[in-house]
Amino acid sequence: MEPKRLYRSRKDKILAGICGGIGKYLDIDPIIIRLIFIVLLLTVGSGILIYLIAWILIPLEPEDAEFVVKE
Repeated sequence: MEPKRLYRSRKDKILAGICGGIGKYLDIDPIIIRLIFIVLLLTVGSGILIYLIAWILIPLEPEDAEFVVKE
């Protein structure tokens, strides 16, 4: 079995696909991740910094990721 990989989402994105990718990785709704980033932004101001770091570090989902056939 192939290990799970964290990618930025190509389809479920508003800005860079960070929240969509994290949501897919954790199997939760990306809206929850977006709300967490907003709360971090409004309370401690670190939401933007965390988002920018994630944008740099998390690779973009491969284009053929939706068409991979698992046997």
